[in-house]
Amino acid sequence: MGETTPGRGAVVTALGAVQILAWGSSFYLPAVMGGPIVADTGWPLSAVVAGASLGLLIAGLVSPRVGRAIARHGGQPVLAASSGLFAVGLAVIGLSPTLPVYFAGWIILGAGMGTGLYDAAFATLTRLYGHGARAAITNLTLFGGFASTVCWPLSAFLAETCGWRGACLVYAAIHVCVALPLHLRMLREAQPRQIMDTVQPGLEIDDATSRRERRVIPLLAAILTVAAGIGSVVVVHLLMFLQARGADFAWAVFLGTLFGPAQVAARIVERLAGRHYHPIWTMVAACVSMAIGLAILFLGSGATLAAAVIVYGAGYGVSWIARGTLPLALFGPQRYPELMGRLAFPSLIGQALAPSVGAMLIDAYGMETGLATLTALSGANVALVLVLWASTRSTARSSGGTGPAP
Repeated sequence: MGETTPGRGAVVTALGAVQILAWGSSFYLPAVMGGPIVADTGWPLSAVVAGASLGLLIAGLVSPRVGRAIARHGGQPVLAASSGLFAVGLAVIGLSPTLPVYFAGWIILGAGMGTGLYDAAFATLTRLYGHGARAAITNLTLFGGFASTVCWPLSAFLAETCGWRGACLVYAAIHVCVALPLHLRMLREAQPRQIMDTVQPGLEIDDATSRRERRVIPLLAAILTVAAGIGSVVVVHLLMFLQARGADFAWAVFLGTLFGPAQVAARIVERLAGRHYHPIWTMVAACVSMAIGLAILFLGSGATLAAAVIVYGAGYGVSWIARGTLPLALFGPQRYPELMGRLAFPSLIGQALAPSVGAMLIDAYGMETGLATLTALSGANVALVLVLWASTRSTARSSGGTGPAP
């Protein structure tokens, strides 16, 4: 078995490839398919796009159970199930004759998102590699950062060549023929040998640890939820925000293309330097960068808008790394899968609801108020993360952080 057991690089590469497919065929799908779906069916665009919000809402609702399942049984059965759920959900969407059936497809797809996107993958890597999962988590997010880069052009090509329904069915087939075998093959041998050295499901926790969790987890959940909510609003409305600050459509589109590379570049820096500091600093840097980027966007115009997109994108990119690595550093691998499920619950729901709330705010009070609100929320999140830093600095080293205590 030693000769055939996949190495860490192979496991992360396989999971990373699946993450690109999973994000591209779910969260990023309406960005390209929304227009063709509306043109073909006559359904309202708002209803078509609401499918992704419904999916994220379902993902949030199932995430606590997903975390407990990974804690008890490991990641392979959960991630394998996600491939099946993605395939079935996409097939239902592709074949949907009516809007209710379309929403039913997104409910199934949302269950796949809850069992197969970052949070479940992070928990799986921690089950495999314990405290050593920080680098693997960071590497995984490098793959995920290319989801829109890879899948937006692919979705556009598929929609043009075989229609939006055919595109959904092609994605469903890829989940069955590529993602499912990768989950089964890469996690089959790696899991049993390595889990037992690092993770003991059902481990009892002492009173001090329980008190620390009750103090820190709500604060960390609030930070992750605010960051995810801000992020989802900006992703949906970024081009409109840029145009409201004086950019014409072509310039806004160009500026929007800087968002993805800024995320990936920041994640590369984190990958190279992250071992030298505690993940709390990654979270601090993420929240501060998002706040600065939004402040520049709110106050700036012209060339300064490029700086706004780059700084904000860098912060948003590493926020996902901090989402995976900070709970590991604070609480260790034993409780990580279950805690990640609990942390994902409010943040995914916030991510699902925030774009609609943001749209209502913008409709009622205008773009300026929308941007001002996001900037204020990002500033509040900086305050929250500083409170988190203050409340954990005395215990971070003893909890097993992979870098120096904050």
